[in-house]
Amino acid sequence: MSFTPAIAEQRFVLEHVAQIADLGVESDILDAVLEGAGAFAAGEWAPLDRAGDTVGAKWSPDGVTMPDGYRAAYQAYVEGGWGTIGSPEAFGGQGLPFALSTAVLETLGSANMGFALCPTLTVGAIESLMHHGTPEQQAAYLPKLATGEWTGTMNLTEPQAGSDVGALKTKAEPRADGKWSISGTKIYISFGDHDLADNIVHLVLARTPGAPAGTKGISLFLVPKYRLNTDGTPGDFNDVRVVSIEHKMGLHASPTCVLSFGDNGDCIGELIGPEMGGMRAMFTMMNNARLNVGLQGVQVAERATQRAVAYARDRVQGVRAGKPATIVEFPDVRRMLMRMKAQTMAARALVYLAAAQVDRANAGDAAARALLDLLTPLAKAHGTDIGCEVTSIGIQVHGGMGYIEETGAAQHFRDARITPIYEGTNGIQAADLVGRKLNMDGGATLTTLLARMKADAQDSGLIALIDACAEVTQHMLAAEMDDRLAGSYPFLTMVSTAVCGWLMEAQGRIATGAEGDPAFLAMKAAAARFYVAQIVPEAMGLKAAGMASAEALYAVDAETFAA
Repeated sequence: MSFTPAIAEQRFVLEHVAQIADLGVESDILDAVLEGAGAFAAGEWAPLDRAGDTVGAKWSPDGVTMPDGYRAAYQAYVEGGWGTIGSPEAFGGQGLPFALSTAVLETLGSANMGFALCPTLTVGAIESLMHHGTPEQQAAYLPKLATGEWTGTMNLTEPQAGSDVGALKTKAEPRADGKWSISGTKIYISFGDHDLADNIVHLVLARTPGAPAGTKGISLFLVPKYRLNTDGTPGDFNDVRVVSIEHKMGLHASPTCVLSFGDNGDCIGELIGPEMGGMRAMFTMMNNARLNVGLQGVQVAERATQRAVAYARDRVQGVRAGKPATIVEFPDVRRMLMRMKAQTMAARALVYLAAAQVDRANAGDAAARALLDLLTPLAKAHGTDIGCEVTSIGIQVHGGMGYIEETGAAQHFRDARITPIYEGTNGIQAADLVGRKLNMDGGATLTTLLARMKADAQDSGLIALIDACAEVTQHMLAAEMDDRLAGSYPFLTMVSTAVCGWLMEAQGRIATGAEGDPAFLAMKAAAARFYVAQIVPEAMGLKAAGMASAEALYAVDAETFAA
């Protein structure tokens, strides 16, 4: 099945949700970027998606090799300047808004989700170096990262330290030249090794001598695969070895590596930011990555929806009105397709809204910074939940053929399933919402957003959900932490659905009165009506769980769960 970039939908959401014109992007630039990225992704990356899944990345003692065609396609990405869209102009980037680069990354990921994880991580490395690197580090590394000539990784997880980052054991010992000797093992490192680029820039969390236990004692280090020569080119190997790659359920085009640093005592790193300031520097990268993982939910949902629609329009099965019919004519199939379309649009609107706050926050808007902090766990968790839901429905639309690998529908579900897990599980996102994000301002940012939503909303069911979110918010603010955590996930889903309902209702109103492609506007308006009428009321059923205490969860001891 061919891939069609969602250009009209992206443009609509950028204009009406992200308010891209206020960020200084003129319509001709917007069109050129969206259409150019779409043509590139459809022509260069989408044809490799199936081989990425069936062949996948391969490990040998010499490193990781990508499937045939991937290196050439990645070089075309670099030469086309697609990595430079949102990168800073001072280091060779185009300096366009993060919201626009989000749309470009969505297109790349819808074409080939596993492949697009490579530039996704590089974006995070750029952010961390921009905010915490020295001028010398920025000059040496950012120009190559900005173009994508070199790629970046994030190294947190260790075998004994998953979500508990404070338990990591990787060591950094000071050297006489002011640099550090790095030793340790990291796991689950996406694109930790590959043959696409000439160098890989690892950002590595490690513990310095005498550092306190836990996250307070962690520092961040820049550890390239190849040390730089005096002219800035890659030189000597830096004793970073890929031990293996994981055999995974999906995302086979993204090598998930076990990396060993300093096996021969010759791995050299540079401190990024102050010693024991690692978590602050890493969160700069991680928060960016969490939005982009939410975007992965949009990417895979878009591709799965396109595949399901094409199949439903083509598959003749059964009789309707006395003659053979394609399955798209049957009510339950239409229900599934409408849900896929509506949920994908809703997730896109949520993620793009958050992305636009990155640009406004970077311009010094304190309210946008607070809203971004609030929206980040929503975008990451709800966006990826939707990705899993939509890809599962996509299999159902295909029927038995959806369970057969040759249709490609199963790949999307397998690829999507990691997204609620990595970059902080969705349970951690929910805990972040009811803990850190509500506590940072006593709930003011959320209550202000809910009030704004209620003032705009027209549908009585949507207004009722917004009111219910406000009620649970007040309950959370008064509750003990265990009780907050017990209801955190239902609460996150309620709030996310309310925000999506608000954004979808507004888009539906705009589409109803807008000029443009009649088919696109009709689909947008219909999906918005469906979302508000059928998906919003579902979230009302989560109120009881959102306000339930932790008592029911601890009614039995741990051993009794095995009964």
